[in-house]
Amino acid sequence: MEQQPNSLPTLNTVTLPELYDTVYRPSLTLIEDFLYSGVYLFVGPPKIDKSFFMAQLAYHVATGTKLWNFDVKQMDVLYLSLEDDMPRLQKRFARMFGVDTNANLHLCTNSSSLSKGLEQQLDVFLQEHPSTKLVIIDTLQKIRELSSSSYSYSQDYLIISKLKEIAARHNICLIVVHHTRKMEADDRFEMISGTNGLLGAADGAMVLQKKNRTDLNATLSIVGREQQDQALTLEFSPQTCTWKLLKAHKDLWQEPKDTQLEQIASFINSDNPYWSGTATQLLAELSITDIKPNAYTRQLNVKADKLYNNYGILYNNHCRMIRLRKLEPQAA
Repeated sequence: MEQQPNSLPTLNTVTLPELYDTVYRPSLTLIEDFLYSGVYLFVGPPKIDKSFFMAQLAYHVATGTKLWNFDVKQMDVLYLSLEDDMPRLQKRFARMFGVDTNANLHLCTNSSSLSKGLEQQLDVFLQEHPSTKLVIIDTLQKIRELSSSSYSYSQDYLIISKLKEIAARHNICLIVVHHTRKMEADDRFEMISGTNGLLGAADGAMVLQKKNRTDLNATLSIVGREQQDQALTLEFSPQTCTWKLLKAHKDLWQEPKDTQLEQIASFINSDNPYWSGTATQLLAELSITDIKPNAYTRQLNVKADKLYNNYGILYNNHCRMIRLRKLEPQAA
């Protein structure tokens, strides 16, 4: 019997029309102009109060309260504080925020490493708690194994890529706490310990630095695929163990209002929370006459995430039927 050649994997391609005709799952905005879905590195030298920053970030997302001047959307949070124990976390949160409770914040001090079960642990937790949209892993060193005396670019890239698969599968933001190397560099992001594979694979990074270890002020530098680069001057309060914003080093560019989305937001509201119909019918409802239905549909397909994040409207387009639904605000 003649042996058949092994079948080769094929490339999954789409044409440009197919790309525009597809409605992709909206990416999430957790903190406006600050934090989005994907994998982020949070990096700083040892003993610079990174864990206090992570606790503060987790608390603000869990409660939906503003972080400095940034708007925050309330979501469940899983905080893997793997260098702590529960008594220490109890004292830390009580000192920072008092003893008012919030069941949206889930705390854990023990997990498997990434190669020995963490992915499965996260999958199970996120399936059981689908409202969880922020996962913090403190620290990277606790979830990976050292297979040689030093890490390679491919090893670093692979571990972040695995975390990105988890984040993409559940549409979450995953923050990994890491440390800087001792050698100084002109570019703050070149001080991330390890190879460039970590930053190269990540969706964004934040680097917290002080001029001197005893300083209360620090600079937080931020880069990312979804947000503008920025630098913030922060001050640490020893009394409350929280970080305060002193200065933003530049004004962020504000995207102008989108007329199309404004029209839909005026149409879909608490009094009219759901609508279904064709693009032709929607254009008629909105009294729009200067665009063809097919072009209008493709433009909305591209803007589905903005409609979701900025206006709380879920958009779907299936078999030429558009569905719009106003989401109920999450209770605080």
